Amino acid sequence: MTTNNKNDKTNTSEVRGDRIVTNSLGNPINEPYATQRIGEHGPLLMQDANLLDSLAHFNRERIPERNPHAHGSGAFGYFEVTDDITDICGSAMFDTIGKKTRCLTRFSTVGGEKGSADTARDPRGFATKFYTEEGNLDWVYNNTPIFFIRDPSKFPAFIHTQKRNPQTNLKDANMFWDFLTIPENQVAIHQVCILFSDRGTPASYRHMNGYSGHTYKWSNKKGDWHYVQVHILTDQGIKNFNNEEAIAMAGKNPDYCTEDLFDHIEQGDIPTWTVYIQTMTEEEAKNLEFSVFDLTKVWSHKQFPLRRVGKLVLNENPTNFFAQIEQAAFAPSNTVPYQEASADPVLQSRLFAYADAHRYRIGPNYNQVPVNCPYASKFFNPLIRDGPMNVNGNFGAEPNYYASNTDYKFIQQDRPVQQHQEVWNGPAIPYHWATSAGDIDFKQATALYQKVLSKQDGAQERLAHNVGVHIANASSEIQDKVVAMFTRVDPHLGQRIRDNCDEKCNETKMSRL
Repeated sequence: MTTNNKNDKTNTSEVRGDRIVTNSLGNPINEPYATQRIGEHGPLLMQDANLLDSLAHFNRERIPERNPHAHGSGAFGYFEVTDDITDICGSAMFDTIGKKTRCLTRFSTVGGEKGSADTARDPRGFATKFYTEEGNLDWVYNNTPIFFIRDPSKFPAFIHTQKRNPQTNLKDANMFWDFLTIPENQVAIHQVCILFSDRGTPASYRHMNGYSGHTYKWSNKKGDWHYVQVHILTDQGIKNFNNEEAIAMAGKNPDYCTEDLFDHIEQGDIPTWTVYIQTMTEEEAKNLEFSVFDLTKVWSHKQFPLRRVGKLVLNENPTNFFAQIEQAAFAPSNTVPYQEASADPVLQSRLFAYADAHRYRIGPNYNQVPVNCPYASKFFNPLIRDGPMNVNGNFGAEPNYYASNTDYKFIQQDRPVQQHQEVWNGPAIPYHWATSAGDIDFKQATALYQKVLSKQDGAQERLAHNVGVHIANASSEIQDKVVAMFTRVDPHLGQRIRDNCDEKCNETKMSRL
């Protein structure tokens, strides 16, 4: 992969125009590799500030990697409105057909470390930051329309099981499947079916969709509101690797998807996605057979058809990966007027967790890093100041409270009052949203297997194969639990998984003889 420096759009206002090399404080360096010492071969001197400056910075040039979503890549582009949805959403980014909003999209795997392979079987993150005139808006989505949990307290435990065994430091199939087959966690079955289908190993970031997963609340400027889910559908068509192709590519080129995205944009083969929404009224939500706040469920397209909104275009590669992608900080709490979070408990927990992760990973002033700055709307809040790496002037002599002799403007009176939308009453209770004893939490997984995968040549067989060869690395007890769980989806699926598992186990035994 190559990039043309003459097209570099990075802000270089802090860089010396004469290109004289200096240390970090601007003092010129006379000779790049010389070190101060006693004689030609004596010990080094502590007074060699340039050497210490270089080594000390080198020790600190990595920031903590993200816990989930550590490995990823991204590109800049724009969102263009193609259809009028002002009856649904009053956000300024949607107010005019043809309006364009600059954005950054980051794609990622979830469970692997920063150096892991692009083609690992894993959900993919699909996060987009829109630099709107009303502030930065982050759509922090995935490439699957649902997720594994609906109880946010389970998230740390779930992610731990997808990472490494604390004793062996190895990926552990027993950990992976033990969590998922615990009866109260089998609400994950629909997502697990998607994960072990072909969709679990996308052939490129350009050939996959993005979904909000969560239910959001959008309102128009009159105060009318709807529950909303967002779909970002690839215009390049869906393409996936099968299990063996993904494994082979991980060994051949673990950065395959990163390279694919960069090279196609560099060559002018610009990827695009069409953005749609599904909408639901509060009354329609009351009549669902599941909760509208259940992250493990999809909405019927027949009952809630897709409505086109606009086009997402990625046409500009980053000029510096660390500055513009590694430091990019996405959080669903970064929103704009008329787009609100719903009462989805996993979404509610993410409103805190994501921004807090960036305060730890980058620092409390992560919003001052250029890629995260709300440059289109600007920032003013005299209470949010100080802290490490504050570089924007810190509001100068502005009082650090709302002073009585200073003018401040608040625009709540220009926005619709929300009191009429949702009313919540009840005691504070510890509620565990476990998998039901009935089949409601398996119903959509069964529909996926019987009605969707059955129409794709070999897709049912590949799902069984992918699960079977994976659980072959687990204990026989775990294997039995997995087979039993998938048998609830479809008895034939359970048997096919058992057959694939036994075949893989026998192959392993024979190879050891």
